[in-house]
Amino acid sequence: MNKMSLEAYQGVAERAECLVDQPGVEAAFDRMAESLHARLATLDPIVLSVMTGGVVTAGLLLPRLHFPLRLSYAHATRYREGTRGGTLEWKYRPADIVRGEHVLVVDDIFDEGVTLHEIVKACHEDGACSVTSAVLVEKLRERACEYRPDVVGLTTPDRYLMGYGLDYKSYFRNANGIYAAADQDI
Repeated sequence: MNKMSLEAYQGVAERAECLVDQPGVEAAFDRMAESLHARLATLDPIVLSVMTGGVVTAGLLLPRLHFPLRLSYAHATRYREGTRGGTLEWKYRPADIVRGEHVLVVDDIFDEGVTLHEIVKACHEDGACSVTSAVLVEKLRERACEYRPDVVGLTTPDRYLMGYGLDYKSYFRNANGIYAAADQDI
C-alpha cells in the first residue's frame, strides 16, 4: 500500500466538510450516557471498546457513566487502513471475559453493520447474559445486515467520515468534529 505524503493528508483535511461540530458531538455523548445509564446502571457491565476507533468513543463516553463498570476490548477489523471494508478478521475475541456478564459494546461508527453485528453475535455465543451496543455515529444507508445498535449518538449521511475516532487511512481520528471526506479523496 502506498502511503500518502503529509501534504496530501493535509489536503484531505482542508477539503473535508464538517457535518457535526465539537459541541454537537459532545451533546451526543451526553445523550448516549443518559440512555446507557437507564439501561445498565444496575447491571455491573463490562464495556468492550471496539479497537481502534471505539477507543476514542469509549474514552469520552465512560467518564459520563456514573455507575460501576469494567473495561476491556474486542478487536475485529474489516478496513485495515483502507477506505472500503473487506472480510472480517478477529485480532482479539474476548470469549472468557464476557461469559456470564452483561456486556456493553462501544464503537465509533455503524456503517455497513457487519463488524458490530459479528462482535455482538460473538458475545452471545460466548455466553454473555446480555449485550447492549452503542455507537457514536450511524450512517443513514441501506444495509444487508438487519442488526441495529441499541444506542446511537448521531446519524449522518452516507459519506466517508473522520474525526472523534473515525479515521481516514488511519489519520484524523483526533479531529474535533465529524467530517466528511471530499468525493475526490475516497
